[in-house]
Amino acid sequence: MVIKVLNLYAGIGGNRKLWSDDIEVTAIEINEEIAGIYKSNFPQDTVIVGDAHKYLLEHFEEFDFIWSSPPCPSHSRIRKATRHQNKPIYPDMKLYEEILLLKGYFKGKWVVENVVSWYKPLIRPFLYQEHYYWANFVISGNDRANRGHNAGIKELEKLKGFNLSKYSFKTISKEKVLRNCVEPLAGKKIFDDAFKERQQTLKNMGV
Repeated sequence: MVIKVLNLYAGIGGNRKLWSDDIEVTAIEINEEIAGIYKSNFPQDTVIVGDAHKYLLEHFEEFDFIWSSPPCPSHSRIRKATRHQNKPIYPDMKLYEEILLLKGYFKGKWVVENVVSWYKPLIRPFLYQEHYYWANFVISGNDRANRGHNAGIKELEKLKGFNLSKYSFKTISKEKVLRNCVEPLAGKKIFDDAFKERQQTLKNMGV
């Protein structure tokens, strides 16, 4: 059976890069440039340029697995620590709206990913590779991440497994695109955790 996946705030697809082949992915990304790069890397996926938050509310029941990575700046410890450079902003509560929607209404597997916040989380997450993950399955372990905070573009491309040299960016910097990209190994590990029982069953069947 093919797993129907909704990949929200998809970026260039770091989380999706190492997922198994027996899936049907719909990716939502609001930035048309970034959505184009995603589509060039994953031509088999359905890519929609639009509002992920709105799409989730209208379509969540159509999927078996949902991954959401809402924008993180308003929750970020780093942004708050550099408040002499950044004006205070309201934390974007769409993050918790999505967690509660999925927790209360969605019957499939789901995960919401975000940075470690400057405040105590309102809903307790799992901590994995220095990021928060809210999910309705157990995310095991807490391997340290090599996030490349001080890395240049070439190092980030190697770390994330994407070569962006053929793309030009008009609305966002290449470095920011790469820094926003979920590490593919983390994406695979969490996807595997969500479907651990299914994978064991397929293994036992010799599939």
